[in-house]
Amino acid sequence: MNYSVIGAFTIILIVLTSGEIISMKTKAFVPSVFVSAVLFLIGFWTFMPKDIIAMGSFAAPIVNVAMYLLLVHMGTLMNLEELLSQWRTVLIALAGIFGICIMTLTIGKTLFGWQTVVAATPPLTGGVVASILMSKAATDKGLTSIAVLATCMYVMQGFVGYPISAFCLKKEAKRLLGLYRNGGKDAHLAKSETASELTSPRKKLIPPLPEEYQTPYVILLKLGFVAWLASKIGPVVHINDFVLCLILGVIGCEIGFLEEKSLNKANSFGFLMTVLMAFIFANLSQATPAMLKQIAIPLFGIIILGVIGMYIMSLILGKALGFSKQMAFACTLTALYGFPADYILTHEAIKSVCETNEEKEYVIDDMLPKMLVAGFTTVTIASVIIAGFFVKLL
Repeated sequence: MNYSVIGAFTIILIVLTSGEIISMKTKAFVPSVFVSAVLFLIGFWTFMPKDIIAMGSFAAPIVNVAMYLLLVHMGTLMNLEELLSQWRTVLIALAGIFGICIMTLTIGKTLFGWQTVVAATPPLTGGVVASILMSKAATDKGLTSIAVLATCMYVMQGFVGYPISAFCLKKEAKRLLGLYRNGGKDAHLAKSETASELTSPRKKLIPPLPEEYQTPYVILLKLGFVAWLASKIGPVVHINDFVLCLILGVIGCEIGFLEEKSLNKANSFGFLMTVLMAFIFANLSQATPAMLKQIAIPLFGIIILGVIGMYIMSLILGKALGFSKQMAFACTLTALYGFPADYILTHEAIKSVCETNEEKEYVIDDMLPKMLVAGFTTVTIASVIIAGFFVKLL
């Protein structure tokens, strides 16, 4: 069946919206990406043309533009002061990523083969960008089933991460609640004062533009300029363009050239994320029932190995840095879902345990910053860097 560009666009958005609604109704227990993936598979096997994603204009070059701009934007989300104040969380989150890589590149390589673990590991350590980078690299090399595996890894990992994280977070909330009821109120006041100091405005090298000049055109121009610099410098210094976008985005925001949360201020973040989310499902058009059956064992095998690696590293480093074992493990597990699931799961766990607003505030102040920083460290930073490196290994 043939569709006009707007017809294909509408069908794609119906699928993505359906996934989001079901995710909201189940409080993120059923991931939106899983629902969307299932609907796309059913569509590809029945009435959807194989190239419906491209027909809806979700294809190169707009995908490449979206990737460049979103990665620079990710750099503008980073608050270095908050990361420094949560340095223990950052180390534990990175240790979890290290644990994933050790398990997949040793035992995983022996069980499933080199190309399989190289393509599947970066999506397991993070989100959509890592998945797109690896699936695109596999497609370029003609490795169709490997490309589908990279997409499915991103789709399925949350099903393992959500229930384990919910259990750990609930256990941690009970532990902190016990501390609060045994005299933790004074500590809560001191913690609040420290947090207010961290959120005070900072002076930057380049002063911000007047508000009237912070238009979408100006903000997108600056993001595009930084992304262009990354594309020129990357080949010279032998660093992946997308990794460099993230690094230059951080630098640009720190010196004041880029606005914080740039794409949000340009009112462009939602559309560019929609472009990426639509594109990631394009590989599913090549998936057959036989192929899915073929990749099922390496898919779940690599997820299990990764979770074991995270657990071992979180136990070792968490104890050394003064984290409870459940909080340390929850921080590493953010690699399997990132934001906003880390936010939702933390709030749900606390709500189920605490009785008063004061208790909730105390527990949230302790747990939520750790979970958010951990998710940012794994999904936004580490996964992109690892994907940029692993692309060369495929």
